[in-house]
Amino acid sequence: MKRRKGFYEVCVKRPLDFICALGGIIVLSPVLLVTAGLVKIKLGSPVIFKQERPGKNGRPFRLYKFRTMTDHKDENGNLLPDDIRLTKFGKWLRSTSLDELPELFNILKGDMSIVGCRPLLMEYLPYYTPEEFHRHDVRPGLTGLAQVNGRNAISWEKRFAYDLYYVEHCTLKMDIQILKKTVEKVLKKSDILVGSEIPAGRLDDARRRSE
Repeated sequence: MKRRKGFYEVCVKRPLDFICALGGIIVLSPVLLVTAGLVKIKLGSPVIFKQERPGKNGRPFRLYKFRTMTDHKDENGNLLPDDIRLTKFGKWLRSTSLDELPELFNILKGDMSIVGCRPLLMEYLPYYTPEEFHRHDVRPGLTGLAQVNGRNAISWEKRFAYDLYYVEHCTLKMDIQILKKTVEKVLKKSDILVGSEIPAGRLDDARRRSE
C-alpha cells in the first residue's frame, strides 16, 4: 500500500491533535478528577490502567485508561477471569467511554491521534496480514472509522477494512465527520458491548480457527 500523504496529514493533523487534547484536558479536568476519585473509591489503586499497545509503525507505547476491573484473585493467587473482575461500575465507565479519557494524555505526548485506528493488543501483531499491518501507518486514534460503524459489534474483517480505508483516505473532512458521529454514538451509547458480550472475540482465536 503506497500512498502520498496530503497536506492535512503532514502539516495540520498533529498540531491540531495537540491543541484539541490540551483543550480537552483543561475543559474536562473536573470530569477527570471526579472519575479518578470514583475509581479510587470503588476499585482501589492504581486509578490508571497502563498497557503496552502498538503505535505508529507498530512501535509500542504505554496506553492510559481509567481502571475498570478489580484485582480479585482465586485461592492460588491468580487473577479471576475478566468478566468476574469487571464490575457494574466498570461496565458503566466503558459504556460511557469515560475510561478512555486518560488517552488525551497519550495524544498530547504524540503516541496517539484524536482520530485514527484503535490500538489493539501487542499479542495480536503476529496475526495481522501484511495488508492489515498498514493500519499502523498512522498514529492510533481515540476514535476511528470502525468505531463509528459498529465499534465492538462488527467482525475483525470489517473492522480492518474500515481501518485501511481510513489510512488511505485520511482528510480533515473525514476526521470531522468521524468526530461528530463519535459524539452521537457516545451520547446514545449505541454499538457499545463490554466484557464477554463482544462477538468479534480475540483476533488470535479467530485466526487460529481459520488455519
